[in-house]
Amino acid sequence: MFLKGYAVNNNRERGEEIRRQIVRDVGLHPADISQHIAKIFSITPQAVYSHTQRLEKEERLKSTGTGKGKKYYLGDLREHKSQFLLADSITEDGVWRNEYSFVFEGLPENIVDICHYGFTEMVNNVLEHSGGIHLFISVLRDKEKIMISVIDDGEGIFRKIRRLCNLDDERQALFELSKGKLTTDPDNHTGEGIFFTSRVFDEFEIDSKGVRYRHDDQFEFDVIVESEFSENEAGTSVYMLLKRDSTRDIQAVFDDYAGPDEFLFNKTVIPVRLAQYENEKLVSRSQAKRLLCRIERFKRVIFDFDGVSAIGQAFADEIFRVYARNHPDIVLVPVKMEPNVAKMVNRTGRLFEKMKVQIIDSQSNVQVVEYPEINLGGLNYHPSVTEYIEEAWKSAIDDGLVIQNDRDKYRFHVSQ
Repeated sequence: MFLKGYAVNNNRERGEEIRRQIVRDVGLHPADISQHIAKIFSITPQAVYSHTQRLEKEERLKSTGTGKGKKYYLGDLREHKSQFLLADSITEDGVWRNEYSFVFEGLPENIVDICHYGFTEMVNNVLEHSGGIHLFISVLRDKEKIMISVIDDGEGIFRKIRRLCNLDDERQALFELSKGKLTTDPDNHTGEGIFFTSRVFDEFEIDSKGVRYRHDDQFEFDVIVESEFSENEAGTSVYMLLKRDSTRDIQAVFDDYAGPDEFLFNKTVIPVRLAQYENEKLVSRSQAKRLLCRIERFKRVIFDFDGVSAIGQAFADEIFRVYARNHPDIVLVPVKMEPNVAKMVNRTGRLFEKMKVQIIDSQSNVQVVEYPEINLGGLNYHPSVTEYIEEAWKSAIDDGLVIQNDRDKYRFHVSQ
């Protein structure tokens, strides 16, 4: 029974290997794929035909013509998996170009741009930082989404950051990583790759040494949870998912974190709830200092208090009075505050300026919407009228009241 089971498994693996080769080579052999594969595996063209039929049923191949005039092409559904030795001289762009680019052929340009960016950034991280032996990459393209997994057997990303940056634990390493601009090799890397990759995909996940970080575009905040992998298991696993109907533009994401008329990554959003360990409350100055670590690298820092029900006076004072006073060139903006949080933050100083913005149809002169209280500003910052207009326009788009590309059809009135 053991030998019989072994034979079945062996045949299954060989069949999968044959089909992978068909998919890999069909682009260069559309008319003679059966003869080409038969020669490689020492099987008959008729045996190859059974595999091409299966691939057509799975929509991984498509064909035109009949008989000797039949030609095969890649179908819409595609998948590719490979394992590499890190000792080999491989590069992230070479792996993409030679092994995986066919998976993304025919997709919209914005989808390809995002996948190429995330793929090469994460593979480069493994090549230059993991200290591992193997790299495994899996890419799946189905009717709805693209899924990319990049896995290594190295030290583990959070453990390495903790060790080289002298942080308390892996959770602190993850929290710092989520801010952006964190790198263990500042001479050769900006520390922006993981941050931006997590923002351009619909779902992004890092799993390493018992800790998992997850960013999902559908939800307001990121999460840190215990991993299914134990602390003793080697390596890091990165998972990225992008819906095929996504209209996200990679340059627009970059621009969201750059200042006006600048090409620098100078803004970050800090999910304050990630600074909470277990059920602890954010009350102390030491907790605030942990939150403030490295934010001097940015010009504008947004503190997202979503999911935080209350904070202490010392915590708020350390951020919004002491740090703001000592760093007048950095704009600090708290958002999504519960009443108790806002009360504590506002005790440290005046933060917001409220303005009323009306959006009016230029042709009919009819008011489309009025936003009576647009709150902008922050410590060390006073917004311009243009910024209030921009905020109102974004709100109107989100509310479904206007179409983004029709902005020239409206005029704006701003008043206190």
